[in-house]
Amino acid sequence: MLTSETVPFSKSGGLADVVGALSGALSSNNEVSIIMPLYGFINTAVFRQDGEYEIKMLDKSEKVEVLSRQVENVTYLALRHPLYTQRNGIYGDSSFSPYSDNFYRYALMCKTAVKIAGDMQADILHCHDWTAGLACYLAKESRLSCKTVFTIHNLAYMGEFPRYDALSASFRPTEKMLSGTGLTKCFNMLKTGVEYADAITTVSPTYAQEIQTREQGCGIDDLLRSRNSRLYGIINGIDTEEWNPETDAFFKDHFSISDLSGKAKLKERAQIQFGLSVEPQKPLIAMISRLAEQKGFGPLLEGSPCALEQILSSDRCQFIIIGTGDKRYENKLKDIAMKYRNISVNIVFSQAMSHLVEAASDFFLMPSKYEPCGLNQMYSLRYGTIPIAHRTGGLNDTIHDISEGKDKADGFLFGNVYSDEIVDTVNRAVEFYYSDKEGMKACIINGMKEDFSWTRSAQQYEEIYRKTLGGNQL
Repeated sequence: MLTSETVPFSKSGGLADVVGALSGALSSNNEVSIIMPLYGFINTAVFRQDGEYEIKMLDKSEKVEVLSRQVENVTYLALRHPLYTQRNGIYGDSSFSPYSDNFYRYALMCKTAVKIAGDMQADILHCHDWTAGLACYLAKESRLSCKTVFTIHNLAYMGEFPRYDALSASFRPTEKMLSGTGLTKCFNMLKTGVEYADAITTVSPTYAQEIQTREQGCGIDDLLRSRNSRLYGIINGIDTEEWNPETDAFFKDHFSISDLSGKAKLKERAQIQFGLSVEPQKPLIAMISRLAEQKGFGPLLEGSPCALEQILSSDRCQFIIIGTGDKRYENKLKDIAMKYRNISVNIVFSQAMSHLVEAASDFFLMPSKYEPCGLNQMYSLRYGTIPIAHRTGGLNDTIHDISEGKDKADGFLFGNVYSDEIVDTVNRAVEFYYSDKEGMKACIINGMKEDFSWTRSAQQYEEIYRKTLGGNQL
């Protein structure tokens, strides 16, 4: 595995969780190592020295030390170099100020990783997201015996840099590595990965289809269509030990498919904790999200009255919203909370709150404009909380709409992220709650039966590795 971040050592988002969890699941049948930068905030005392490499760049060689540590069955190989150790962050000091030399930093990571993979005689070099894209090209150029798999976690983040940055790392970019036209042409690290990988994966089957369209292809849809015979969609798993309603460490009123009484107790606790009236008969709807346009907060909050206000005005449901993000949306939500007594707005990120609210709620709203995989809908289903979501990406692949019948249905899906569709679908779900108690229970049970473990996902990755190796065993 090659990644710019991975738990338990570095994390800025879901990529770190995916790499760590997938590697752990794969390690039961395979020898797995993770190559990662050793950032300044990582405790070096837990690692041991394991070697070093001289990496040729344009006008000098860079010495990269390799430190290692075993965590359960996975070996973590950390790359020590001042470009990583002398920085406060991963990609920048904040999410709004990326480091100006990120191309050089991650080119150095990729060059070192290819050397390590060659020395280890690895079967597969699995490269994650734009920061690792160059390794797919380098493996081909150096005629490495291992095959490369490139995973797109979110196509919108492509790693585009001025062409002269490539020269600083001694790259002569070909047209295959560039995106844009004329003077705006730039080096595209993600596109390079897609061009040169032996296999390409992304994080859900629907998203694999969506990124081949002009609307969601971010300008490389034609390339993705040309490589679709090597493009696979695999749903991410979730940590089924952390997210387990029978043992969750963040609350004591545990529950299961056979005994849902704890969920009712948690609903009362959440209503009290979040300042809502204790009304067990009224449906509780949750949103735990980054407050961003991508997550659907534009259609939800724009207009007067906005979609959320239209839903709240009937007083047939309660809302708990947890998240931080765009100040426009933070301020609008605060204004709405001042007007309506049936909503609690919490501009905060809190694991404890997230676990409680996921477990306590009856519905979970996800009006994302696009969602490569999504995690909250899987947490919700596991906790007997019915998702209301846009039919996109991983949401489409993990939620069975109410129209699929009582033996399968576990959620409500809508086709377009328009204000009126959000309102209509939420109102349908609320009406379902009041009018069909038996149907509600069937939806809850269907969702809780779903298997979102990493074991299932790891098996699918193993099959792709075998195909990429020409049918050979790992």
